This record gives sequence, C-alpha cells and structure tokens, in this order.
Amino acid sequence: MCACVHVCVCVYSACQEFPDSDPDDTSEELTEVVCLESDLQDGQMLEVEVGHHSVLLTRSEGKYSAIGNQCTHYGAPLSKGFISGNRVRCPWHGACFNVQTGDLEEFPGMDCLPCHKVKIQNSKVYVSINKRTLRQEKRIKNMGAAVPGVTHTVLLLGGGAASLICAETLRQENFSGRIIMVTRDDLLPYDKTRLSKVMNVESDSILLRRMEFYHQYDIEVWLRKEALSVDTDKKTVSFDDGSVQSYDQLLISTGCRAKGLDLPGMKLDNVRMLETPEDARQIHSACLGCNVVLVGTSFVGMEVASYLIDKASSITVIGSSELPYQNTLGPEIGRVTMMMLSEKNIRFFMNDNVTEVRGVNGKVKEVTLKSGKVIPADVLIVGIGIIPNSEFLRGSKIQMDSKNFVTVDKYMRTNIPEVFCGGDLATFPLAMAKNRLVNIGHWQMAQAHGRIAALNMLDKPTELNSVPFYWTVLLGKTIRYAGYGEGYTEIVMKGNFEDRRFLALYIKNDEVIAAASLNYDPAVSAVAERFAAGKVITKREAQSDTLSWLQLS
Repeated sequence: MCACVHVCVCVYSACQEFPDSDPDDTSEELTEVVCLESDLQDGQMLEVEVGHHSVLLTRSEGKYSAIGNQCTHYGAPLSKGFISGNRVRCPWHGACFNVQTGDLEEFPGMDCLPCHKVKIQNSKVYVSINKRTLRQEKRIKNMGAAVPGVTHTVLLLGGGAASLICAETLRQENFSGRIIMVTRDDLLPYDKTRLSKVMNVESDSILLRRMEFYHQYDIEVWLRKEALSVDTDKKTVSFDDGSVQSYDQLLISTGCRAKGLDLPGMKLDNVRMLETPEDARQIHSACLGCNVVLVGTSFVGMEVASYLIDKASSITVIGSSELPYQNTLGPEIGRVTMMMLSEKNIRFFMNDNVTEVRGVNGKVKEVTLKSGKVIPADVLIVGIGIIPNSEFLRGSKIQMDSKNFVTVDKYMRTNIPEVFCGGDLATFPLAMAKNRLVNIGHWQMAQAHGRIAALNMLDKPTELNSVPFYWTVLLGKTIRYAGYGEGYTEIVMKGNFEDRRFLALYIKNDEVIAAASLNYDPAVSAVAERFAAGKVITKREAQSDTLSWLQLS
C-alpha cells in the first residue's frame, strides 16, 4: 500500500466539537480533532498531534486506528515508513507494528506502541489519549510470571537477543515454569549493535532491560557462568563453576566470538578485538591521537573506522578483498564506502594481508603486509571474522555443520527433542530463500529466532518467516539492507552514488532477492514488506523508470 499522505492538519480542542465537552474538563482523556474524514483514504497514514504528542493515524478497510508514532526501537517516525494492510514497518530498521493494536509484529523493536481511541463525528476524526499515559511512547506486552509448584524448567544458554526474546515470549504466552538465562558475560543482555557505532558507551545505557524487569517476571539471570558440556540424555548442562543444571527444554544461543590473526604478536598490548562494551571503551581510549591500523573490511570494521575519524591521528584499513563489502553489498557500494572514508583521510590497502605484527617493549609498533609495506601502528584492531561458541557441544549428540554451527529446522529445533538453537550460532532454513540453510548474524534475526523457539517450546507450531533486515552507519549516514543477496548476478541501481542517494536491487533468476539503500527511505522497508508478504519483485519491475511497483507516495 502507499506510505504517508501529507495534509495540513488543523487541531481543535475537544470542547469545540463534542456537545457534552466542558472547558474545565478534568476527565482522564484528552480528545482533539486531528483531521477531516476525507483527508485519509484506505491504506494511508498520517502523523497528527494530540496534546503535543505525536500519533500515527491510519485507515485500513474503512477503519481508523491511532497508535504512537515513534518506533520503540530507536524512535524513528513511523509516518515516514511503509504501511501494508494492518501493519506499518519502520523506515530505519524494519520493526513492524499492528496499526490496530500497536502490538509489535517484527523486530528489532522490543516493545509495543500505545493504542488510542478514534471517533468519527460530523466528518471529523477525533483521537483520545489517556492523560496518565500521555508521555508513554512504548508499552510492554502483558506478561505472566512463575507459579509456585510448577517445576518445568527452560534453560537459556547465552545472554544475547535470542535468549532474552525467548524468555519474554514465554512469559507473554503465560508460561508459568522456571526460566533460567545463563551467560558468561558480566552484564545483563545489551544492545550489541551499538558497540561499533558509539564506542565510548556506558554499559548501563545500552542494557535492553533493567534487573527489575527480570525480577518482576521471574526470569533468573546467571552472570559470569559458562557452559562446559550438555548431556541430552540426562537433560543436564554442566558449568565452569562445577554446578550442573537440569532442564526440560533448552535453547542454545551462545553466539560467536571474534577471530584473531594467526600470527605472533597478537598478545602485544594495544592489539584489540571488539566483543564487549569494555572492549569498545578500551579501543576508544587507546586510539585517541594515535596511529590506528584496522584489519578487516566487514560492517563492524568499517563502522569502527568511521567512528575513529575525528579521534585517531591516522587510520589505515587493511582488506583482503578488492573493496569493502564486496561479497555482501557488492562492488558498487563497496566503492562508495571506500570513497566516503577516503575523503576523511582513511588510507586503504586492499588485496593485502598482515604477515607480521611487531612490537617494542611489549606494545605493538608496526605491521608488515604481504605486499611488503610496513605501516606504523600504535593500536591494531582486528575484525576479520567470527568463531562459533560451540566447543562445549562437541561431546553431545547435537548436530553441527562443518563449520561448527548448530543446524535447526524452521521451528528452531535441533535434531534432539526439546533442544532448540538460535542467534548467530544457528544455521537455519530461510523461508524467502526457498528454505536454503543459511547462517545470518543479524540482530533482528536473532530476536526472531528467540520468539519462534519459545512458541514451539509451548507446542504452538510457528515457522520462522522473518525477512533479514540489517543496517550499518558510516559518517552519520545509514545504509539499510533487507533480504538475502547471496548468489545475486546483477544489481539494478536507482539514484546515483555521486549524490550519496541510491537504492540497489539485487537480482537472481530474474527476481529481486535483496535491497540496499542510502538516503532512499522507506524503499528498503517497502521491499522487505513485499518479501514478507511472499510477493515476487521481478527484474522488469526493478528496471522500470519509476518505483510505482513499491507503491511509495
């Protein structure tokens, strides 16, 4: 359907229109006229204000609805997003909400939106907001708690997005047994996507939930504790402190860790890898006014380079491919990225590798490249890939692939009954890629895994149908990506690279399989919604002169 419609909005006080309104009204609701009935057609949405509070007004099949307008993820205006049927998709990161209930339908948002009353009278549309909740921009879905005497135990290994959403979904579905989340981290689950974007971040500011939340909903969290083995016959997990915990159902979501260079010198001071908020802060501090060498041109590597531009004395990036993102976003976007960063005096040495890391007095001093170049380095940051945290499963009966990722089906089930896996550790069938087995380390997918695992633990058969959605931030600009582009054979471009405004459509077998954009909102969200609905986008549509097939306004 079409996106936001823009009209001039006149706001009246409720007492001007409702016959029984009182200027001195002390009721619990604030009611205002937000538009005329004729201003909004089916499939359209409009940002309106009620009491200086932003509200999203929508119309679908003749029915008007009003929900909060700010996405519960990072606060994006949903009115700038994409509406289809009864749901709206955020223009920034792809979270979806039901326009009639405000309920969250797709991650990376975690909370629902407030829902407001709508009334039509004398061809005018009125929206009423409860004064007590006027400033609440998000709401937690109703959740239950543990019931004394219920011994059924769900054990969640890992303290990331999959485990947290699994726990929340279980309580939302009124699971009344015991939930235990175990993590080797010393922090409660936090927003890991922030680490490479805001590196001097305080840990407390990126926690996804406070400890009070876990207490309120009876979710036990065991910090600084690592699983050593799993016995699926006895249904027990052994931990590094000597303890053993039994389970009825198990979710394995221990994620991955950064891969280091297989070279002498990795133990030198100021050789860094990014995994935790403490790592991020140490990188930030170590790089101030220094010569930084960054190995790897992944999304995280490029974000770190971008972040350090006004902090480090010099930044040099070493990449093994010809261009950044070459195997993911393609050479065109890789070239633009390289150009953007080069303009900020970042040096690139591509098609090259580090062969030696040299130090003086225990600190890194320089790196030598395969090409023979020697680069001074006060700090060396390594971001060349990941290793799955699955060593503790090797003696178990849980099936892993050749790269030691855990294989699951579309219900997030492993080959062992009552054992599930999700997040970066899982290799799973992707619905939009004809159920091809994939491993996708996207934050939003990990959240979706957690939800699907929880529902199937509760014998509520639910298949994974989420469309991968990813974003990366460079120089304050966000590249958005949706779909699964591996194996694409052609890219159709809209816009142009020179203006730093484009939409890239990735083609395979005459169909669009993925999209990436810069300054082209809400196009990627619109494409994601097409994918989610199972609708094919043909190469011919992609090549058309207009984007009318996306039904953008």
